[in-house]
Amino acid sequence: MTAEIITIGDEILIGQTIDTNSAFIAKEFNKIGLSINRISSIMDRELDILNTLNSSIDNSDIVIVTGGLGPTNDDITKKTIVKFFDDTLVTNQVVLDNIKFIWKKYIKQPLLQVNIDQSLVPSKSHVFVNTKGSAPGLWLKKNNTIFVFLPGVPFEMKELIKNSVIPKILNEFNLPYIIHKTILTYGMGESSIAEIIKDWEKSLPNDISFAYLPSLGRVKLRLSTKGNDLQKITNNINLYTSKLIPLIEDIFVGYEEGESIEKLIANKLTSNNLTISFAESFTGGKISDTLVSVTGASSFFKGSLVCYSTASKVNNLNVDKDLIDKYSVVSKEVVESMALNVKKMFNSDYSLATTGNAGPTKGDSNKEIGTVYIGLATPEKVFSFEFNFGNSRERVTGKSVNKSLELILKELLKN
Repeated sequence: MTAEIITIGDEILIGQTIDTNSAFIAKEFNKIGLSINRISSIMDRELDILNTLNSSIDNSDIVIVTGGLGPTNDDITKKTIVKFFDDTLVTNQVVLDNIKFIWKKYIKQPLLQVNIDQSLVPSKSHVFVNTKGSAPGLWLKKNNTIFVFLPGVPFEMKELIKNSVIPKILNEFNLPYIIHKTILTYGMGESSIAEIIKDWEKSLPNDISFAYLPSLGRVKLRLSTKGNDLQKITNNINLYTSKLIPLIEDIFVGYEEGESIEKLIANKLTSNNLTISFAESFTGGKISDTLVSVTGASSFFKGSLVCYSTASKVNNLNVDKDLIDKYSVVSKEVVESMALNVKKMFNSDYSLATTGNAGPTKGDSNKEIGTVYIGLATPEKVFSFEFNFGNSRERVTGKSVNKSLELILKELLKN
């Protein structure tokens, strides 16, 4: 079976809102063996909605539509649904009771007619009550295609997908199993990896597909397979994964389905009762933010100082101005001083510091744009690395964050 995802909303088409709904739905559907064959975004306009729904009948078994179910005049999806299915709107008492409950307990404002009208649903629809909002989910069928309409608000949509839509799909259809095994690597480009594993890649059977997913200093390697015998396809994909890992063990850090690199760092620090701190210049706190996102970060994260300007490095981090004058603010000597000083400031076991020219101008240093220094202080020593990550500011920053996480994990794994 195949599925299609349609997002409705002018705000998506003009770039005002990022479509995160499609990514979430695709991932959840993949877990239950439902393949996505098309994702599209369209205007909140009757003709566009009707044309897209009509074209979906010939292309997909299940069509998920998000957005356009709100109470305001610019949300016309429900009116268009009635026309597409040759139906009429009727009041659903369960939905209306839910709306009244939400307004009484959470909104605490007068219930307007436009809010009450959210309880109007197509008479032919199976209704999913939205406990997180006023717009219900709708399940309808035309010819042999199932259409599911959901609110566009992400947390409302997610709740309905997990607790209502997927259980109904699984109850009505017998789906195959889909398995992905995604390997995380850091520190080597996809071309170099491809050269190393080319013989292994040629040995893959036809029922296992393989993909490279590069992103700013890290590459994901994804193996995928599908079948009705879960044990068989699981054993098969594990077999070829076990043959791949020894070929890339120097750059392998884990599995996407398992724990992220920041979680691996957190686990290593916590299990050894170690702490870490950061002094970030051009990375602007992004490395710290990544680690703080891990639950329980307070047990290992001592603190961070974003010392973006040269003056802040001198005045707040106590980097010797003579050192900066002699070697430049973007230098091995300065980044190592930053790492040592922030380690002392927060009394941490480890510390990491960054300084560099991310561009588009050189700032207080004449070093080439893209030049980056990352310093790492351990309980025993301090050392640093020099890189050039190109002339794109976003690329330089992103690769520096990923490289910093890689260097921290590699150092922790030595002990």
